[in-house]
Amino acid sequence: MPNIVLFSGSSHQDLSQKVADRLGLELGKVITKKFSNQETCVEIGESVRGEDVYIVQSGCGEINDNLMELLIMINACKIASSSRVTAVIPCFPYARQDKKDKGFFDIAVDNLYAEPAVLQWIRENIPEWKNSCIVSPDAGGAKRVTSIADRLNVEFALIHKERKKANEVDRMVLVGDVKDRVAILVDDMADTCGTICKAAEKLIDAGAIKVYAILTHGIFSGPAITRINDAPFEAVVVTNTIPQEEKMKSCPKIQIIDIAMILAEAIRRTHNGESVSYLFSHVPL
Repeated sequence: MPNIVLFSGSSHQDLSQKVADRLGLELGKVITKKFSNQETCVEIGESVRGEDVYIVQSGCGEINDNLMELLIMINACKIASSSRVTAVIPCFPYARQDKKDKGFFDIAVDNLYAEPAVLQWIRENIPEWKNSCIVSPDAGGAKRVTSIADRLNVEFALIHKERKKANEVDRMVLVGDVKDRVAILVDDMADTCGTICKAAEKLIDAGAIKVYAILTHGIFSGPAITRINDAPFEAVVVTNTIPQEEKMKSCPKIQIIDIAMILAEAIRRTHNGESVSYLFSHVPL
């Protein structure tokens, strides 16, 4: 079996280091720079001949540059005769508007889920979770919240929103009962946070005693941080698929679920030829 070599792109080196620490590996040597015409240049600083290579690069920050950097790194490893190259992409870019469901790939793809880590966070950090209601801020997330509500054995609700145009919500209608309950909004991502902040106000108006938001990817662009600070959230919880250190300095409500161990275990299982589906319902210890 070839050895694992783990490289980090420049998008999220802190997460890559946590994954490497979890696997007991050193991150591979790689130098990324830009030519004067802004083209990306990548130099792999060690031999990968015959090795099983994993490259961690998240779709955040300068997304187009980071995506190009990933492609150049993959190409460099292929040219250097690695036995296999796997891209580990914590936040998959260009996946909005459900394009990801149409399928780009003629190679093996494993989609990892944050749900087990979300369930663990709810049980450990919300004392009143047994008196909670899991809420989807839109109809599209109904399947996601019903799955979490079933696993916790609590009620669920959803907010039906009517949009005039993208990123602008016109009217919201709550379907379900949150009166005298802890409302937990769950969504896959939040960008400008207009929807979840309006949803939080709607839930308080409907009698919820507390409101939490749990989001897989916290993009938090534009006025997002101001909106979260002004909204009635106890906490806004995101995974660390995207770096959040700077945002947390200006928004104490943001809390992190670390998913490094999920990525590390997925890498270990892929390398050893084991099933990754165990991670769909378990958090690695």
